[in-house]
Amino acid sequence: MNFFETLQQAIMAVFHGVYHLLWGDLISIPLPGGSTLGLSLLVLILIPSGIYFTVRTRFLPFRLFPEMMKTITEKKSVSHKNAISGVQALIVSTATRVGMGNLVGVVAAISAGGAGAVFWMWVIALLGSSTAFVEATLAQLYKEKDPLYGGFRGGPAYYLHHLFIKKGSKRKHSVIAVLFALSGLICWCGISQVIGNSVSSAFDNAFHIPPLYTTIVLVAVAAVIVLRKNATVKVLDVMVPIMAACFFLMTLFIIIKNAGSLPSVFRRIFLEAFGLRQVAAGGFGAVIMNGAKRGLFSNEAGSGSAPCAAAAADISHPAKEGLLQALGVFIDTIVICSCSAMIMLLTPADLTAGLAGMDLLQQAMNYHLGSFGVIFIAAILWLFSFSTFIGILFYARPNVAYLFGDNWLSQTLYKILALVMLFIGGLAAYTFVWDLGDIGVGLMTVFNMIALFPLAPKALNSLRDYEKMISKN
Repeated sequence: MNFFETLQQAIMAVFHGVYHLLWGDLISIPLPGGSTLGLSLLVLILIPSGIYFTVRTRFLPFRLFPEMMKTITEKKSVSHKNAISGVQALIVSTATRVGMGNLVGVVAAISAGGAGAVFWMWVIALLGSSTAFVEATLAQLYKEKDPLYGGFRGGPAYYLHHLFIKKGSKRKHSVIAVLFALSGLICWCGISQVIGNSVSSAFDNAFHIPPLYTTIVLVAVAAVIVLRKNATVKVLDVMVPIMAACFFLMTLFIIIKNAGSLPSVFRRIFLEAFGLRQVAAGGFGAVIMNGAKRGLFSNEAGSGSAPCAAAAADISHPAKEGLLQALGVFIDTIVICSCSAMIMLLTPADLTAGLAGMDLLQQAMNYHLGSFGVIFIAAILWLFSFSTFIGILFYARPNVAYLFGDNWLSQTLYKILALVMLFIGGLAAYTFVWDLGDIGVGLMTVFNMIALFPLAPKALNSLRDYEKMISKN
């Protein structure tokens, strides 16, 4: 064995070790019926954090939900040139949250954990809303002007910098902030490849279009948008509301069409959520963890990605953006993920037996809407995935700037790298890069949570100030 082979094996060993540490079962709790509840490091971090922030914000997702809805309906206004509004920042973060995971991921969670996984997905989303509020508010409090794109920029790399670098210090970088930014850039490259593979596979299944042709069109359209200075937000402003509304209305049609089956579906969700069937079968742990993981992966609360968009908002009060991002978690999981769950749960089980992922979802849509349903879900997946790609490159902007300074060369090179990964993913699925994306988002979460607890009082003070302000109006 030569030096390079030894080095490669050593790197892969480290890679798999980090992956297992983040996503593997760090603790296994025995449950009735012979099953176990496996808890990964990220679950051990995010669920207690969600509970803690929910209590500290005095159950913000429930108490201030009307205020969230009021904020989203306010007139868009910005006071700085090229800045984006609070609602536009929500649209960018929604574009990345509402991705292929909302379709295929929910199906996978139900396949592995049963209908009860949906209930735990809802619970995690409600807890995650408070975490999303804290990180988005901090992003607003520590944002700075963006000399390249105009408007503002920020995110975890910037509030981590302020946490660890004393004011007046000449140091340009904090080690933890650098590690967060690098983790984010690695994660988003991995996601780019997953997007390319998902879209090309869906179109191959639905229309029998060779992956090469689909990938060329996807990359060409993406390049036209992302290589322009400020086209990203304008495109998402149009695309995200349309795709979310189409998917929601189509699901609503399916629900109305199968209204008679709804009581039994909800009964199944709640019965299986508490393991009345799974305890006897030894699968209660799978119910909870598949729902929890799906909720955590989908809404991104705590990962530090959405604050990269939240910081860009030109908004009258930091807490308002926090409320908008908390609402984004609700939109992603309670609305969009639930739509995917209903499509599957309203389909006879014998029709989807033995199927998984996109094949299962397309079979369910074929049952509900015939061949049109298969075409519709492929088109929606294309829109969801494409908007995710555009959104993650918006996230990358402040992190590239933090690492490499304010220059167009580094910004453009990262965009080209992401486009290359998108092209490679469209032609073949490389498990290594998919796992690399998972490691990236896992490390982002760990580094981001390091800042959230010590800086949380600032976000809570902002919330109290905002509540005093609205109480006077």
